[in-house]
Amino acid sequence: MSARPQLLPWSDPSGKPCYLVTDHHGYVSQVADEMEDVQLRTGTELLAIGREMLNEKKVSAGELRFLGNRLCEALRDALRVAESRGKRLPEPGSEARCPVGAPWARRRP
Repeated sequence: MSARPQLLPWSDPSGKPCYLVTDHHGYVSQVADEMEDVQLRTGTELLAIGREMLNEKKVSAGELRFLGNRLCEALRDALRVAESRGKRLPEPGSEARCPVGAPWARRRP
């Protein structure tokens, strides 16, 4: 099986997507998987903070704008993670399997 390019969870300085051709066992691939996990956890935390802020009576427009910007960033990151992980899924009907040890391939209890 040949390695397919993996969309990384960061962009280059000009905002263009970065890719890595990998078998998902290398150092950069592991760093990318860890960064994806951090990005998704950050989005989850921002949602909780947002819910709290929206339940508050006295939240300034500036605070809501700041939250909105952070939520937009978190959504952008989550969509990139979804795109990247979706491209790593085996084609329907193929016998390919998810890379061993990939955090996104672990079964959840």
